[in-house]
Amino acid sequence: MSIFAIGDLHLSFAQNKPMDIFGANWIKHEEKLLANWLATVSDEDTVLLTGDHSWALKLDEAKPDLEFIGQLPGTKILIKGNHDLWWQSITKLKQVLPTRTLPLQNNHYYIEDTFICGTRGWVCPDDENFTSHDFKIYQRELLRLEHSLSSATKQANAYGDIIVMLHYPPFNSRREPSSFVELMQKYEVKTCVYGHLHGETQRYAVTGTVQGITYYLVACDYTNFTPVLIK
Repeated sequence: MSIFAIGDLHLSFAQNKPMDIFGANWIKHEEKLLANWLATVSDEDTVLLTGDHSWALKLDEAKPDLEFIGQLPGTKILIKGNHDLWWQSITKLKQVLPTRTLPLQNNHYYIEDTFICGTRGWVCPDDENFTSHDFKIYQRELLRLEHSLSSATKQANAYGDIIVMLHYPPFNSRREPSSFVELMQKYEVKTCVYGHLHGETQRYAVTGTVQGITYYLVACDYTNFTPVLIK
């Protein structure tokens, strides 16, 4: 069994939201994603989806996109992205998610000696236009990540490395580490996957191993619409 990651699928089967306005590489990106996923992921694998799954505004509108994800091979673990406005109630979401499609919010999953933790994250301090309103959300997301990480450490008779899923990068645009990094270091996280960055902003991405944590940018336009092998 392997663990893969990919993010920012930006599906819109129930909406007229073509992604090619963001570049030619997005033309028919659902078809590229499907072909590459089928060529890469087996049904025994797990795929971490780092947010911005659907352009839908309401949960009913997101169902075709979630069904598309659910029909792909493997177990899928999802976190919320900033565009996932349809993700409101975790209870209602669990009622409509396809089989083997699991939401991650204030909890964790344990797969083959690996803890999967995470949260959406947020814009980090010292980013341009960072406001007091952003700081409140940033603090709340830090608490959610700590809840997720602490739930993993409380699991009895379970040992293994920790992978953290975020939507936002845990660094600001100057590549300076945030309190998300400090929190991951506190819990001895080994791997962090994130998305959110597209186009020119991908030049701000921190990737590779930094102070003991290996970072992966997995936004699908960065990975050529192909799930990235993490473990």
